Amino acid sequence: MAVCVALVWGGLRWPKLLTETGLSSDFPFQGAQGTAHTLHPFLEVLKLVIAAAVGLVVTGVHKRCRRDKPLTRSLEQAQVLLCVAGAMVMIIIGNSIARALSIAGAAAVIRFRTPVKDPKDTTILFLLLGLGMCCGLGAFAVAGLGTVFLSVFLLVLDQFGDSKRRALVVKVVAEGHEFPVSHVQSVFARHGVVFEAREFSQGDEATVKYHAQLDAGASLEDLSMQLMDGGASGIRSVVWERQKK
Repeated sequence: MAVCVALVWGGLRWPKLLTETGLSSDFPFQGAQGTAHTLHPFLEVLKLVIAAAVGLVVTGVHKRCRRDKPLTRSLEQAQVLLCVAGAMVMIIIGNSIARALSIAGAAAVIRFRTPVKDPKDTTILFLLLGLGMCCGLGAFAVAGLGTVFLSVFLLVLDQFGDSKRRALVVKVVAEGHEFPVSHVQSVFARHGVVFEAREFSQGDEATVKYHAQLDAGASLEDLSMQLMDGGASGIRSVVWERQKK
């Protein structure tokens, strides 16, 4: 929110700061005649920094929304980088039609062979590209308001519809003959995991396999850590596997 407020304030305070070729005369650090040309490259870098901040804000909100599959680290980075790429493209193009055609031709050569399966992710990538272009044009007020709108709208959309649950098999191995059934059931209950014990074996170590259904955004690492509880729960290991169809 602080980033968005700063962008809107800066865009309204200096509406022509970086939307024209060269610097606006009302820029607070405008000094001698050569100062504008000296500062101009650094102010173009500022556009990239702001684009990265916008990408991080939207990606942070998107990551916390309910999803059929958790947001991967590579996709998180791709969203931020695409926002920066949009700003970079607009900085390079400027007012040159020839540069625009050159970039369009270069983009046509590039082939991205990693498909984005979630339509929502594809749409957000497109919106982040637009926000990056706003930053590259120097339209900071539009970028700030657009970031606020997109972040809030993602949270609103997250309240509608049911998320698809994951079906997994979890193998829980105890440290001894006694299996901590009540502890496992309490952890599953806290996280809304629907479970059913299917296999049980008891030797030197008691082992139970559960068929579990849990929210798509649930962290398996957190669940495993709470089940093991640092060794205090009597559980030695927790292994998650995809349920075979």
